[in-house]
Amino acid sequence: MAQEFGTVVIGAGIGGGTVVESLRDAGYAASIALVGADPAAPYYRPDLSKKVMIEGSDPTDSALRGDEWYSAHDVSTFFGTAVTSIDRAAQTVTLDNGEQLQYGQAILATGSTPRTLDVPGAQLANIHTLRDAGDAVAIRGQFGEGKKVAVIGGGWVGLEVAAAAKLNGCDVTVILNSDAPPLSSVLGEELGQHFEDLHQKNGVTFLKEANTTSFTGSTAVEAVETSAGSVPADLVVIGIGADPTVDTAASAGLSTDNGVVVDEHMRTSDGSILAIGDIANAQNTLRNERLRIEHWDNAVRQAEVAASTVTGGSKAYDWQPYFYTDQFDLGMEYVGHGSATDEVVIRGDQSSGEFIVFWTRDGRVTAAMNVNVWEYGDELRALIGKEVSAERLRDEQVPVGEL
Repeated sequence: MAQEFGTVVIGAGIGGGTVVESLRDAGYAASIALVGADPAAPYYRPDLSKKVMIEGSDPTDSALRGDEWYSAHDVSTFFGTAVTSIDRAAQTVTLDNGEQLQYGQAILATGSTPRTLDVPGAQLANIHTLRDAGDAVAIRGQFGEGKKVAVIGGGWVGLEVAAAAKLNGCDVTVILNSDAPPLSSVLGEELGQHFEDLHQKNGVTFLKEANTTSFTGSTAVEAVETSAGSVPADLVVIGIGADPTVDTAASAGLSTDNGVVVDEHMRTSDGSILAIGDIANAQNTLRNERLRIEHWDNAVRQAEVAASTVTGGSKAYDWQPYFYTDQFDLGMEYVGHGSATDEVVIRGDQSSGEFIVFWTRDGRVTAAMNVNVWEYGDELRALIGKEVSAERLRDEQVPVGEL
């Protein structure tokens, strides 16, 4: 006999945890189930590559709420449990332990799955991806003075892990499969080079145009073999991107296209199922386009929209994308949705470590990034979509608030 719930939330990351809290804050009185494959209660994943890896903090310190909060708010939790299928006709989900939960509304918040490398030796110990607290603790536990760490991939996760490893005394090599600077596919080559220079200044080595062909070692990895040579490694972290975890949604017959297709209120093609976070290919009403964004800020805000939808509210996906990173002495925030092919306009001196970057297309601002400059967040957000000349954006004599 299936347990009956008003809402079943599938996925207990930041999005799932926030939607549960938002439902209760909105006065939602029906029963709620929160199901997550991670054995831990929801926590802030950005802390994994920051506080956990750099400082060695306990992941439980990053919990959204203490375990007691869920029982106190009549939320039944099924942590360490995966959903294997959804029966839309019966409105039930089946768990990997065989239990069934019946829902009035279901909310998918299954996140994304890191890509791996299908090459010889991939089964060796000490080869990791970074997705959950267990991954972060395992990686951090292998840091140490002189330990050789190979990071495959130069995206946000890869560079944050590289910085954390270097700050903990490791010898770090970042392996890239092209000659372009890291992050250049997102920020363009000039800003990508800034991040590469930052890492090199701090002692990180880059190996470029290097395709990983295998891992070698007896029981644990000892080297990464690439088309550009061998890289000794006591620890390997693979950071080559992630894919939205949509298998269950697709098997249930929901509309999928680079994620689960949802409207501006997070509704899927089935009116009783919503989707949020990394998996949601959502209609953004501010930008009038579909976006799928993999960042905690998006997951949190879409969770609030989903809770509004369930409780009869009118919130919609109507904000600019946002993300941030901290690497060595560089902290930055990025807002908007630019392209690596947009014109890059830099306000200030990059060498000072404090500057602002704008991306423009046809004279219109598509994105902005503040690097170690913290007082202009709202002003930069307000500039997205505005027509402003490159000369004016660059001119430090014009106050940012008057651009």
